[in-house]
Amino acid sequence: MIEREQTSSDFKFTVMATDGGARRGAIATSRGTIRTPAYMPVGTAGTVKAMYMDQVRDLGSDVILGNTYHLMLRPGAERVAKLGGLRDFARWPYPILTDSGGFQVMSLSQLRKMSEKGVVFQSHIDGTKYELTPERSIEIQALLDSDIQMQLDECVALPADRSEIERAMELSLRWAERSHAAFLNQSDHSARAMFGIVQGGDDEALRIRSAQALKSMDLKGYSIGGLAVGEPQDVMLRMLDITCPELPHEKPRYLMGVGTPDDLLESIARGVDMFDCVMPTRAGRHATAYSRFGKINMRNARHAEDHRPLDAQSDCPASRDYSRAYLHHLMRANEALGGMLLTWNNLAYYQTLMQGARDAIEQGRYADYMAETKEGWAKGDLPPL
Repeated sequence: MIEREQTSSDFKFTVMATDGGARRGAIATSRGTIRTPAYMPVGTAGTVKAMYMDQVRDLGSDVILGNTYHLMLRPGAERVAKLGGLRDFARWPYPILTDSGGFQVMSLSQLRKMSEKGVVFQSHIDGTKYELTPERSIEIQALLDSDIQMQLDECVALPADRSEIERAMELSLRWAERSHAAFLNQSDHSARAMFGIVQGGDDEALRIRSAQALKSMDLKGYSIGGLAVGEPQDVMLRMLDITCPELPHEKPRYLMGVGTPDDLLESIARGVDMFDCVMPTRAGRHATAYSRFGKINMRNARHAEDHRPLDAQSDCPASRDYSRAYLHHLMRANEALGGMLLTWNNLAYYQTLMQGARDAIEQGRYADYMAETKEGWAKGDLPPL
């Protein structure tokens, strides 16, 4: 395991190496250093599904993501604060990033009503009515005791009319100003960060306008939202091509909710530093393994008598020490251990992918690293026995 760098009492991002558009950096926080490019495992409700936090850390994770929407509904932000914040509650004493809850309000809640003030919505769990404003979102994230907080924004699913995308983008900018004002009222805000979120859908002019307006607020970091919400990968990458150059070089860039291993590699090449996505954990629970051979469906009958592991060269026990036949059996029998082992494998692969990217950028060979990794996926899985 690579030794992590010294922590700082103030939030600070340092670009340590570049290779084309790709950046190798470090985010110093009071709870630890986040090595970038970084994939952040998603701990939606205070848990990375099917994993122990010690396992998540041992795989190389410097930071996890917590979800404001889910935690405000259950068990409640004030209760989490009373129990010591997410760090004590979930036994993760390292950096935590929290999202604002906005995306989940738009995608999960019932009978939501938008206004300039915020959004009133009913819980998808029991129908209880809540109000989420930019100020309340930041308050909840402070109660959760996160190191990196997100502004409240409105995310529009694509495709959508330009007028609707523009309306949501402008509202998100006004909410960014209110979120930032609330963040600056936190007594220890110098040790934390609030990121603005670039919106604008698949419209280049709106993306540029959003990025420039957020840049003028001089925030500590910038997220790119509203992508991977229905558009093809080439559209997402085109939006990154025009957005990343508009953002400050000296501030971290976080692409929200993305994505596949290929999405990550392509986005790093365009200057993205941070990612989160439920894909590796969700896929693991549904019998899909990610590996240097590409995706592997462990329900496939060809694995039924295969004594080989997923990857004999992996450092992860789930990848190295269990046969494909056993993993296949667990998934076909709907045994919980199957999803646990495949999730472990997937998170290990994502962190290995990120470490490889960091090393390649430092060595000035990121393009070669991308090509070699994709060639491995194209060759596919091991030949049959």
